[in-house]
Amino acid sequence: MTDLAAVLVALGLLMGLAYRGVTLLIAAPATALLAALLTGGLPILGAYTQIFMSNTGSFIVSFFPLFMLGAIFGKLMDDSGSARSLARLVSARLGPERAVVAVVLCCAVLTYGGVSAFVVAFAIYPVAAALFRNAGIPKRLIPGALALGAFTFTMSALPGSPAIQNAIPMPFLGTTAFAAPALGIVSGLVMFALGVLWLNGRAARAQAAGEGYGHHVDSAPTLDRATRERAQCEGFDIVELSPGPNVEDRLPPATLAVLPIAVVIVSNFLFIQLVVPRMDTAFLAEPKFGATTIETVRGVWAVIVSLSVAILLLIAGNWRRLDDLRTSLDQGADASVLPIFNTASLVGFGAVIAALPVFGTISDAVLTLGGGNPLVSVAASVSVLSAMTGSASGGMSIALDALGPTFVDMARTTGVSLDVMHRVTAVASGALDALPHNGAVITLLTVCRLSHRDAYGDVFIVAAAIPMVALVVLIVLAGLLRSFGF
Repeated sequence: MTDLAAVLVALGLLMGLAYRGVTLLIAAPATALLAALLTGGLPILGAYTQIFMSNTGSFIVSFFPLFMLGAIFGKLMDDSGSARSLARLVSARLGPERAVVAVVLCCAVLTYGGVSAFVVAFAIYPVAAALFRNAGIPKRLIPGALALGAFTFTMSALPGSPAIQNAIPMPFLGTTAFAAPALGIVSGLVMFALGVLWLNGRAARAQAAGEGYGHHVDSAPTLDRATRERAQCEGFDIVELSPGPNVEDRLPPATLAVLPIAVVIVSNFLFIQLVVPRMDTAFLAEPKFGATTIETVRGVWAVIVSLSVAILLLIAGNWRRLDDLRTSLDQGADASVLPIFNTASLVGFGAVIAALPVFGTISDAVLTLGGGNPLVSVAASVSVLSAMTGSASGGMSIALDALGPTFVDMARTTGVSLDVMHRVTAVASGALDALPHNGAVITLLTVCRLSHRDAYGDVFIVAAAIPMVALVVLIVLAGLLRSFGF
């Protein structure tokens, strides 16, 4: 077996194990060490303790605050009723005739504000089921609408998003969450517009054929253990899927529900633009602070501050609606542990692969594929690795850990903006990650009580194929702007 074949076997096995619900805490190190064993390129124990664990730990150190604060914010949005209040507002304003757009916007508003995509899927599914049933739209299109709103443009394209996919490039590239805002908005609009056109077209054809919503049970789904654990690790309490009779009476007003989301975005921007320039950050050059610069950490700092402010606002505005604040905080914090360890394990896997002698050949192939264009090279590497791992954040982290300095050097040599590279990296991470073995896709279909055969085709179009189109548009537009001197 050639070394390249051994790496492909390890990647294929990782995909298969993830698809079957095996925890990445076991699958990632096992397949990484299998690749090291088959190639004979690394000592097994050394690869595990000095490479896999070292890089896993480094990722956790860098990003745990973002995972934890994001999970707490999402839990409080859920427990306070803010998520349901926003969903009710959007659906009421748009009406059943715009059911697809209503569901997409409900998901988009929540995920852009930092609520976990898993939580959004559980929270919005009952709203989507009611809207689609009233409008006579087939239920099989609900997963596509949820995926479009939660897994695409708000996750990777829109500037200021607190999503981890928008945060991971910041320390590598010295950028912020608002990198290349115009290009991000354009690529986000491409995803939104094409996705809505696709789903509306599918709905119209189904209605013309007299298909209707179909005969389905729309109560809270009975989840298998793996899916239940996946949902709970993302901060959603399964027992709350069926709200009590008085829950609607306790919902916060829509203005109060949307305020924390606005605060996340605005405070993030203000911290970067107004606070950081006035801070004395010379201490960062000292070894005890990592001998770094403000450009490396300002993006992470901004997200930490903005999420913290939004959490305090949520608590203050919903004090009486949060029946057990300590439990909400505890569950939110606990919910952040497994996701970051899963993602960090994928980073460790990538580090082991990158340390193998054969990885030099793989790197050369990726760089050659770009034809000297750093944006094409980073897009190819991130999207391929995200597809293989079934994880946008995991694939991006692997690519940046292994080739980040190379991409930065290529950008500086060719005059490509690192802000633009940030946006291309983020969008590329979400271009091919939503394959059948992706954990979010599996959970989404389970929540909707539909199979891959029923609904995955539309999920693939709106969450993989169309984001890939948006990525191409982004790279082409960036090239045109650069050729005109912008």
